[in-house]
Amino acid sequence: MASRARVRAPELVGAGGWLNTGGKELTLADFRGKITVLDFWTFCCINCLHVLDELRELEEKHRDTVVIVGVHSPKFVHEADHQAVVDAVARYEVHHPVLDDPALATWKQYAVRAWPTLVVIDPEGYVVAQHAGEGHAHAIARLVEELEEEHAAKGTLRRGDGPYVAPEPTAGDLTFPGKALRLGDGHFLVADSGHHSLVELAEDGETVVRRIGDGRRGLVDGTEPRFSEPQGLALLPEGHPYDYDVIVADTVNHALRGVRLADGHVTTLAGTGRQWWQGSATDGPAREVDLSSPWDVAWFDGRVWIAMAGVHQLWAFDPAAGTVAVAAGTTNEGLVDGPADEAWFAQPSGLAVSADGERLWVADSETSALRWVGRSEGARGTHAVHTAVGTGLFDFGHRDGAAEQALFQHPLGVTVLPDGSVAVADTYNHALRRFDPATGEVSTLATDLREPSGAVLVGEDIVVVESARHRLTRLRLPEEAVRVESVAHRTQRAATEVAPGPFRLDVVFSAPSGQKLDERYGPSTRLLVSSTPPELLVSGAGADCDLSRELVLSDEVTEGVLHVSAMAASCDDDPEIEYPACHVHQQDWGVPVKLAADGARRLPLVLAGME
Repeated sequence: MASRARVRAPELVGAGGWLNTGGKELTLADFRGKITVLDFWTFCCINCLHVLDELRELEEKHRDTVVIVGVHSPKFVHEADHQAVVDAVARYEVHHPVLDDPALATWKQYAVRAWPTLVVIDPEGYVVAQHAGEGHAHAIARLVEELEEEHAAKGTLRRGDGPYVAPEPTAGDLTFPGKALRLGDGHFLVADSGHHSLVELAEDGETVVRRIGDGRRGLVDGTEPRFSEPQGLALLPEGHPYDYDVIVADTVNHALRGVRLADGHVTTLAGTGRQWWQGSATDGPAREVDLSSPWDVAWFDGRVWIAMAGVHQLWAFDPAAGTVAVAAGTTNEGLVDGPADEAWFAQPSGLAVSADGERLWVADSETSALRWVGRSEGARGTHAVHTAVGTGLFDFGHRDGAAEQALFQHPLGVTVLPDGSVAVADTYNHALRRFDPATGEVSTLATDLREPSGAVLVGEDIVVVESARHRLTRLRLPEEAVRVESVAHRTQRAATEVAPGPFRLDVVFSAPSGQKLDERYGPSTRLLVSSTPPELLVSGAGADCDLSRELVLSDEVTEGVLHVSAMAASCDDDPEIEYPACHVHQQDWGVPVKLAADGARRLPLVLAGME
């Protein structure tokens, strides 16, 4: 067995305690003899949700030797609330122990710099690998097999059940509903995400008329369909010629589905069921192009626009042509306005179209922003992106007033009101907010909601999807705003002190055991670097193939964010294999930095391996 670097694993500490253990408090000693995979995640992070899905097969296949431990490490203030973590563990069907670490104590002990990060600990309590981002499940599976063999031979492997104890299930007709729409007969169609189905409710918003989907995860068409955590819903315009009436963003299936309301028949319209990766096609026949966590849909400018949360973009599906293509965004995560093909988003999660059809409003959740897309100079098919409220990845809160200084906290939904203003489901503030484009003012319409994720207008009322209360709640639109004390926050992550001037960035990547970087068809790695503000980087911005780069940081900027996006493709290293399997590893980092004369002159970021 090849030797590998080993570092003694720090203790697991979290002020919120343990979930999914039947109330038992655990320490590293409880995992001795097991291969332990720490999953540093936070429930706002779409990449973290992808990794939860990636780990399910590993968790099942190696149940008697591997224990996955979620270490919940919050970005937003709401995510530090213990009940919110309890809800998230249930919402995303997390079937392993979770340590609630609201103060990021364990995050700091393990020197984690990004969500998600996976750390592998061997049965003797040593860290043997670290992986940031997505696409590492195959590498960890290979490492697990090696560790099983090695420690079985040494007598240090302990087989048997792990410490997971399933919580009590949530009872009710709805479980963590996502979005809703109003049908022509006054009924509501709700994406019942926790039950992997759609539910039609009567006008009272409570009585179940029918359920579309059998409640089990799957990608099955027909009159006995299956979904996987569906979210967004959109009605096609009246008089449409298609054999379906509603478009569904089937989020975890990475697909768009069409529903014929007459009999509940479901058809897959776009997506392959596989998640999109860098290098995959970005346009083409809709059933042949991979998607990535579509979160909402809306009919805009003659096509179905998609909030593609998983890749920080907007895409568009053309039902007449049967094609899908990127409509806005570069896959870089952040807040940058401008021409659609140059703009940056961060997990767009809610869409709504203005009454005149000229604007597509976007809830851009990770930047806590309200954005909008409009036609450029009136030309159809050419669009530009604008920000109404929001400043970036690390500023959020609950503050009303002028849009320039107003704050949201991870909004997931938008609804256009009769006067042209926009209601925002301000999810992590548990509030319904309002932005008025005519005055540029933000106000609060209602509080004491529980993770609202969308809303539907019904006359002078608004029906809010209270996702974490598992219900629809009907409110009268108030004539006056609610008075709320202003609160502003920045992420709890400490800024890294760096020195101005020459600065080295190293992305650490080691190909998994049995694989290598394959250069036969060109470079297999990619590194993209930028900053907020742009003036932070005097030189070194842009894309290249080398995973190390010499930068020059400004001595006139006091703080900012380094945006680093890295990708590496590794393939089977066996000349006997005619068609080697290849895997993509990728991660985006947003590293807050503070400039100081005695700061670091090198920043190592681990994509895979050990620093």
